[in-house]
This record gives sequence, structure tokens and C-alpha cells, in this order.
Amino acid sequence: MPPPPILVVDDEEIVLSALCETLRLARYETVATTDPQVALQELGKREFSVIISDQRMPGMSGLELLAQARQLRPNTTRILITAVLSLDTLIDAINQGEIFRFLVKPWLREEFLATVENGVQRYELISQNTGLQASTQSMTGQLAELKRSQEEQGKVIAQQAQRLAELNRLLEGTCARAPDLGLQTLEAFYPPLSHNARNVVELCQCLAGVLNLSPDDRQVLGSSARLYDIGLIRVPRRIVSRWLENPAGLAPDEQALIERHPVLGQELAASGSGLDQVGQVVRAHHERFDGRGYPDRLEGENIPPLARLLAVALAYASSTLPAGEAREAIQLGSGSAFDPDAVRALLRALPQVALPRKELKVTLTDLRPGMVLARGIYTHDGALLLPPGQQLSASTIEKLFNYDRAQPLTQSLLVYG
Repeated sequence: MPPPPILVVDDEEIVLSALCETLRLARYETVATTDPQVALQELGKREFSVIISDQRMPGMSGLELLAQARQLRPNTTRILITAVLSLDTLIDAINQGEIFRFLVKPWLREEFLATVENGVQRYELISQNTGLQASTQSMTGQLAELKRSQEEQGKVIAQQAQRLAELNRLLEGTCARAPDLGLQTLEAFYPPLSHNARNVVELCQCLAGVLNLSPDDRQVLGSSARLYDIGLIRVPRRIVSRWLENPAGLAPDEQALIERHPVLGQELAASGSGLDQVGQVVRAHHERFDGRGYPDRLEGENIPPLARLLAVALAYASSTLPAGEAREAIQLGSGSAFDPDAVRALLRALPQVALPRKELKVTLTDLRPGMVLARGIYTHDGALLLPPGQQLSASTIEKLFNYDRAQPLTQSLLVYG
């Protein structure tokens, strides 16, 4: 089923026509208006996957319109197009949830369509999650009713068993989609987590081939590679950000929350039938071969074999060192942090995998115009200062220096190498 249409609002007819034609050629259905009030009326009538609004319009600004749109249709993705607006205002709007992305005039067609596609995917993810929650609650109620009926009416056991089997098939279909939905959830929650996870998935696929794993083990390892960090969505994002930037800088209570995330991940991953083994691997992916990991301090062969493979893939994919140094660091951890057999398998698999651009850690003084941020830069209270993927300019770097002089930046700066 195609997504709901896209609502486009701009007081300039020429710009409005150009936007709608671009979307039409990309096979999107659109509804267009030059009047923000008409746009609010349309939002009250039906669902839209995305609303795109110009900022400067008579009677109502784009930010004001999108703030009201959020109240009417919270699932609809909100995109702002602007020619003149302060970066601080846009960052505040993103942090407060008024908008999902913004585009600066004049925009590139490819950038515009990529932003719209991401917006549609966000809407579909939120809608799918809402539907899955409702479906799960409905199924839980039906299963409870079946159980009561079996206890009270022995003569209809055969009929109830058939109905239960149908529900189980529906649950299995939901569970089959869970790993990919988990990866999309990480993308929405904190993009750097999904970036790492996609690299881990790629490495685990190569490890499975090198070791000639059985089809069942391949599926469990692949699903675990998509879901290993899903428990972090229950941890405040500011703590996750600080943990990724400086693990040693967490307070004891914050570290305890982080060390709890594999357990939370197991609960989420194994919430349906057929994913119990995935949950066990997710729980054990931060265990160390020498028993100094978490959450259960498992040691050596007591760690599930697939969790040992996932651990080395995660360590390599999340390293900010150059590829050669990252490989050497993994080798140095053989027998202590990692299973030696898993390390040897990783070294055999690395020549066969081509990961995306490496993230390099730099200092503020190392920043140069043209560099692209691999991860966002955040204030001390967790608010977004600069988004991931932004290309740095001389003026942006100067603003970072000015901010650092007022409130020193403590997080590591990561750019694509």
C-alpha cells in the first residue's frame, strides 16, 4: 500500500508548482496549497506522510504551521524550507520536535528527494510500530481468552487449538520483521547507533561465510547484529551520547544504566516466539572472554559462541582507529577481551568486507572546511548543536570555537575519513 500523500505549502505559486512536479516525477502523491490555514484544514481531514512548508509566508510562518501540524498529526514528518533563518532557531525546532529536517534555498533536487524519502520512511516506521503494538495487545487478549475458554469449555478444545495456531503464525510473521524494525528504531532514536549496527551486520555476514555457519546460526547471528543495541532506547539519549564519546566519564549510576542495556535488549528482542536465542546473544554481546564483561560476568566457553563472534565484529566496527590499528587492537585483546577463535575468524573475514567510510576522531583544532561530521555535536545538556552529516564551513568552525570558549566541548569530535 502506498504511503499517504505529501502536503506542500508555499505562498509562491511558482515554487509550489516546482516542488509538486519534482515529487510527482518521483511518484509521490501530493496535495498543494498557498494558504497555511487551508493546510491546517486538510490536516484535520486526513492523514499525510509528510508536510513540507516554506518558512516565510503571510499570516503564519512555517515553524508556526508545523508546530500546529504536530498537534493535529503527530506521526506526520515535518520538513521546513527556508532561505533566511538562524541556525540556533532551527536546532531548537529540531530538539523540540517541531521539525524533522530543514532545507535551505536554493536546494538540490537530490537532497530534497532524499530528505522526503527519509521523512516517508520515518512516518512508515512510526505507523508500523503503532500497528505492531496494537496487534500485540490484541493478540495477547485473544490468547488469554483462549486459555480461559479451554479451562471452561472442554468440548471446544479442538476449535480453540486451531485458532491459537493461526495467531501463532501471525506472531511469527511479526517476529520475522522485528530485526529490521529494530534497526530502523535505532536510526530514529540515535543515528550513530544504526550506522555502527549496519557495519556489524556486514561483518557478521562475512564471519558466517568464513565459518560456514548453519542456516539457523546465520539467521540468529544476523538478527542479533541488528538488535544488539536495541536496549539503549530505554536509556536517556544524553547518557548514550556521553557513553559513545567518553565511556570512562560516566557517573556510577549512569554506567549501571549502560550495563543494563543488554538485559533490556534481551527483553525486547525475545518478546516474541522464535527469538529466544537472539535474546541470549544480545544479552551476552558485552561479555569478555576473561570474565570481566557485563551484565553476567560470563567467562570463556560459558559465553554463547555467536555472542563471541558478535563481540569482535562490534569492537572492530565501532573503533575510531584507522583500519590497521583497529585490527591490531583486536589482536591484542585475543584471550582477554575476545575469544581467540573469534579473532582469527574476523582476521580471515576482513579482506572480504568493504565497510562504509571510517569515522576518525579529531580535536577542535584539527577541523577544516569541507570535513563532514560523522556524529552530531551536542551541548552539555544533550541538545543538538550540529547534526551528523553536516559539512563544515569556516564560519561553522568559528562558531564551534566561540561556543567552546564559553562552554568547553568535552565530547570527542568524529568526522568521516
